[in-house]
Amino acid sequence: MSASDPKGTGAAPGLAKLDLDAAAELEKKYDTEVSFRDLHGPTAIFVSAMLVALSAFHYYTAGFGILTEHWHKSIHLAAVLGLIFIMFPTKHEFGPRIGNVPVTDWVLAALVAASCFYLPLVFDELTFRIGMPNLPDMIMGTIMIVLVLETTRRAMGWVLPAIVIVFILYGLFGNHLSGVLAHPGSSWEAFLSHVYLTQEGIFGIPVKVVATFVFHFVLFGVLATRMGLGQFFIDIASIIAGKYPGGPAKVAVVSSAMFGSISGSSIANTVTTGSLTIPAMKRVGYKPHFAGAVEAAASAGGQITPPIMGAAAFVMIEFLEIPLTTLLIAAAVPAAMHFWGVFVQVHFEAKRLGLRGMEPNEIPRLWPTIRDGWPTVIPLVLLVYVIMQGYTPYLAAFVGISACIVVGFLNPRNRITLKDLWDAFDMGARYALAVGAAAAAVGIVVGVVTLTGAGFRVSFIVTQAAVQTAEFFRPVVEMLPASIGSMQGLTLFITLVFIALICIAMGAGIPTTALYIVLAAIAAPAVQQLGVPPLAAHLFILYYGILADLTPPVCVAAYAAAGIAGSNPFRTGITAFRLGMAKATVPFVFAYAPVMLIMVDDFTLSAFLFTTITCAIGVLLLGIGMTGYAFTHMGLVSQGVLVLASLLMISPSVVMTAAGAVIAAPVLALNWMRARALPATA
Repeated sequence: MSASDPKGTGAAPGLAKLDLDAAAELEKKYDTEVSFRDLHGPTAIFVSAMLVALSAFHYYTAGFGILTEHWHKSIHLAAVLGLIFIMFPTKHEFGPRIGNVPVTDWVLAALVAASCFYLPLVFDELTFRIGMPNLPDMIMGTIMIVLVLETTRRAMGWVLPAIVIVFILYGLFGNHLSGVLAHPGSSWEAFLSHVYLTQEGIFGIPVKVVATFVFHFVLFGVLATRMGLGQFFIDIASIIAGKYPGGPAKVAVVSSAMFGSISGSSIANTVTTGSLTIPAMKRVGYKPHFAGAVEAAASAGGQITPPIMGAAAFVMIEFLEIPLTTLLIAAAVPAAMHFWGVFVQVHFEAKRLGLRGMEPNEIPRLWPTIRDGWPTVIPLVLLVYVIMQGYTPYLAAFVGISACIVVGFLNPRNRITLKDLWDAFDMGARYALAVGAAAAAVGIVVGVVTLTGAGFRVSFIVTQAAVQTAEFFRPVVEMLPASIGSMQGLTLFITLVFIALICIAMGAGIPTTALYIVLAAIAAPAVQQLGVPPLAAHLFILYYGILADLTPPVCVAAYAAAGIAGSNPFRTGITAFRLGMAKATVPFVFAYAPVMLIMVDDFTLSAFLFTTITCAIGVLLLGIGMTGYAFTHMGLVSQGVLVLASLLMISPSVVMTAAGAVIAAPVLALNWMRARALPATA
């Protein structure tokens, strides 16, 4: 019995078995979205029962029919927002308590539930008073807006509510502005009518998506992990990559890619797989900050990895009105590029440091792993099959959840109990609370955008700024051959840079889903105006929004990884950003060459292969340049040349790709010759 296997479970000493309770505690420590109030006694039982009932409601309706839309959204939102008041504490609490919950929070929970249920109760009458709300409409709408902001603040902090308040003020008082952003303004009555009584605001697309898609896939991910699929992924990753130099780091990349495909959350991915891989990386010689950065960078790919992806993906298919299958196929190659980029740097860092792989006794054996774990893959296979057959995402999730329950109860080697099922339904609902509040809050933003036309106004500002900046470089561009550069291409590039910077800046304090919804409304039109297909434009925004999870100063995935690694969070974040550089470059590729996404009208296999292969080679060169090692160590000049060559190779232009190859070839050749000469001169 090894030290890493104190219970004698048969786990290899290299990577212990997943401890889901410990991972949950780590996630609670580093993710404000799951920092719940300490409840006990009857209140804890009541809250758990409500959470399980909420999960059961979504599970049942996914399989047997979604309710009328306004009732379904209202039930979902009433439960989510009400539970947030009970489960999320405030910094300063006062007054009498019931079950460790202030009475005022119970009252607020009842008020927000009432404001949610008011809408479907008067739904048949609303047709006759849209734009002319009566007094009860005004009271309930005001309560709803105020309490949505408060629930969002409790679950996510001040940044998102502050942005929503700015949009509200803009919607009300835009008539006092001048220039492009000016608009006629709005009265409070008209504003409430638009964002509360119609489907354009709080009860719009974001809440619809969370209530009908996101919740179900979150629940599937929790159940799949609890019945052993996460552990199976980690064991398979250890078998595939563990024996090679720097083995645990490669296991982290591979396992995070697989686990991320069912978790859809950067932090959940980081703390779950990282609790095993980070200590193992440190044992073989990686420095703590690098070990944490590897896990953070790999885990940040969960939200872009099919078949689950993150909540933002489901919002995207509603915005674009495309099948989920289309998005999953389109996202596959860019996601693979991200993990390839992290894997490359991990490999060359291991070679540079001379690190070993995992010992044979540290790696699980193939046949016992497959024998014990293959049933856990059945739910994922069924889920993907149902999606690919063109059925609704929530029916696919229903099939996947049902299969998890059946397999979990029947699998003799990893059987779940009724308590495990209760805990999974409880945890699945907990994970959906914060994203539910964010969906309601950004619904207000979307309402303001549709009320004022802010999306087109912001798009005009961004594109005009890009045009003016491009004009500054016109003399240089006109000296270049048309095959290398044009003013239109330069304008697109500058627009993409501006939007990428906005995404990263806003993503420092806003969750990915909320950020995507805001930018899809105000920034995506700017990219589309320059000829980028809608799917590529929206994926571009999503990628850069997720990149904020790795970007200091607010790099939540890196903070969580640093906590496990015992390293400096800022240094870990900087390293994670460097490891995730492929995620920062690949979006430019599919913006210029959407053929990488496959699901485009002018797809050709030759163009796809050229774009994808040259991009993969460019990412490889970028990893070598960033690490400073190919066949042996290289100097800063060689690193800089390779980074430049990599950016040219990544470009989908034939001329620029050829230039990158010409630049990189002699550097790599010299490095190879130096490596060959080292044994002779030793």
